[in-house]
Amino acid sequence: MDLNLILYGLIGLVLLYLIIKVLKWPLKILLNGVIGIVLLYLTNLVGSYFGFAIGINWITALIAGFLGVPGVIFLVIFQLFL
Repeated sequence: MDLNLILYGLIGLVLLYLIIKVLKWPLKILLNGVIGIVLLYLTNLVGSYFGFAIGINWITALIAGFLGVPGVIFLVIFQLFL
């Protein structure tokens, strides 16, 4: 009886580990996307006081969404030198 519980517990832990491994990449992209879009919005909000804005379109949203913080930094530097 106790051996069955230990075996089921180990199988459950292995399955949980596999599920986390499979879902790690999509969750990371989703988190980067949310952080990137929020930072893009905050950049435009703060930049409006200084006359600075990044146009929000599908290209900038994709860059900020996929790359997250580095994507927003890239967009700011690109806008400054454009």
